[in-house]
This record gives sequence, structure tokens and C-alpha cells, in this order.
Amino acid sequence: MSDQPDTNPPPVTPEWAKTELARHPQRPYPMDFIERIFTDFSEIHGDRSFGDDPAMACGMARFEGQEVMVVANLKGRSTKDKVQRRFGMPNPEGYRKALRAMKIAEKFGRPVIALIDVPAAYPGVGAEERGQAEAIARNMREMSRLRVPTVAVITGEGGSGGALGLAVADRVLILESAIYSVIPPEGCAAILWRDAAFKSQAAEAMRISASDVHGLGCVDDIVPEPEGGAHADPAGAATLLADKLRWHLSEIQSLPLDDLLRRRYDKYRNIAQFYTV
Repeated sequence: MSDQPDTNPPPVTPEWAKTELARHPQRPYPMDFIERIFTDFSEIHGDRSFGDDPAMACGMARFEGQEVMVVANLKGRSTKDKVQRRFGMPNPEGYRKALRAMKIAEKFGRPVIALIDVPAAYPGVGAEERGQAEAIARNMREMSRLRVPTVAVITGEGGSGGALGLAVADRVLILESAIYSVIPPEGCAAILWRDAAFKSQAAEAMRISASDVHGLGCVDDIVPEPEGGAHADPAGAATLLADKLRWHLSEIQSLPLDDLLRRRYDKYRNIAQFYTV
């Protein structure tokens, strides 16, 4: 018997199958959901500091007649759009634009709905020079005390700080085939096994599927998808998401503001605690 360790990549795990569904090229992106669920979307541009980030869309809209503020990162469908939007990875000015929009919502008493499908915040040199980490951290701090109801939805990938910069909300929802993780499985595999080919095993170990993160308390509810995934029936997926948004918005809007803020504080002070015996 050989003493050499087995270096063959493991078979495909259910978690990696979910990852591939979350990244399906025809999966509805946040703007697809915005067009199907909201009306009268009026986009806000610029962060009033550096520029306008095409990877982030923010705007006032109506959800079933109610005025809301919608924030979403954008991936783009065509090659040109994907390059322009950096495959959905925002620069710091994108997060600052999102915060500007959320502060407008706070001023006028409108709920904030964030739609998230981002592998990570953009890691370029320019982004770091302009304060990427500070922009994400500021968003997390300000969202934790925003004086309006907030809902965040992971529609595809929810990756690292790129997602957290939009996801400190009263309710965090995740679509059934979406994933939520601190790092992409390929990056985890490259660190732990020094080989990205072990991405399937990494996805399993990281517990990134919707059911896993819901079990850990990182999200509050799972949004069901049509049979075959959201890409098989985008209109049906939008209807299912709208149903969940309606229910959760109604519940958190019924709470007194001080109670809502206290619950939000307690939630993030105690989130994802894990004990072993």
C-alpha cells in the first residue's frame, strides 16, 4: 500500500452543485428582480466624493404601491457590461453611493431593500487606495443603526465583505440556490489544500448553502425557487421573492422603531455563535 496521500479531487458535493447554480449564467441578477418586482425605479448616481460606480445601482422605487429605496450590485450580461461593471464587484464609491441612498431613505422614512449577487468587493489597487475596507466598514456601522426597516436578499453569490457592506439588515433572506460565504470555495481550497481543484470539498466544509447558513443563523429565511432553479423561470422566481418581501416588510414595519433597532442590535451581537462540547 502506498504511503502517499490521496491528492485526487473529491467528487462533486451538493454544496458545489449549489455554487454552480448560484453562478449560472442565465440566473436572474438583481436588476432582473428589480424590473419584475418594483415599479417607478428612479436611479441615483454618484457618491458625492469620487464618482459613479456602474457596479452599484441605487434608486427610489415602489413595491406594491409603497415607496422604498432599492440598493443592488450589478453584474452585467454582455461581455462589455461585465467588464464595465467589473463582474458585479463594487469599488468603494459604489458602497458610498449605496450609503448615500440609504441615508436619503432614512431622511424620508422609506424602507431599504438590498439585492446582493457579488463574489467580493473589487480588489484592485485603485479601490484599495480609495479606501475599500473603510467604505465597507462604514456601511456596516451605519446600516446597524439606520432608523428605517431594512431587508437584504442574497440572490446569487454573497461573498465576503462585498456582501456584508449591504447585508447588515433587520431581515436577511437568501434564495434557495444562492450561497453566502467569507471566501469563494476556490480561494478556500487554494489556502487549505494549495489546489483550487478541491473547490467542491471546500464548499462542503465551509457550509455555504442556503440551508447551512440558515441553520447557523446567518440569514433569517430561505426564498424558494422554481423547479430547476431561478434561471429556469425568472418570472416565477421574482413572484416567490416578492411574496417573502411582502411578508417580512409587513412584520418589521409593524414594530416600533426603538424596538426594531434593539432587535437589530441584539441580532448582530449574537449572530452565528457556535459552541462545541
